[in-house]
Amino acid sequence: VQLQASGGGLVQAGGSLRLSCAASGRTFSSLNMGWFRQAPGKEREFVAAISWSGGSTYYAISVKGRFTISRDNAKNTVYLQMNSLKPEDTAVYYCAADAAKPLSKVPTTAREYDYWGQGTQVTVSS
Repeated sequence: VQLQASGGGLVQAGGSLRLSCAASGRTFSSLNMGWFRQAPGKEREFVAAISWSGGSTYYAISVKGRFTISRDNAKNTVYLQMNSLKPEDTAVYYCAADAAKPLSKVPTTAREYDYWGQGTQVTVSS
């Protein structure tokens, strides 16, 4: 599976960005998808995840109510809409894919994901 993230940039606090992650190489609708981020000097942290069908979503407490994860299986793309951005949201954002398995939950830790994109920088100025 190849993942290509895009949409990062520089935005002022309170602004919005939408990240996209295009997938190829495997049936997209068989993949749970996640977004993670890593700030300088910090560990990679979970941001949001969505099930293969789009029916279930999960968020880190720090972004709940501000970020929305969604997917378009026809376009093989997952999105992360980020509103009310804060300087502490500054990080490199990575999309990740997990091959969905029967009776397994959607992963929310980095080690559970099988495939990773290259990352896109998000910088929020105060």
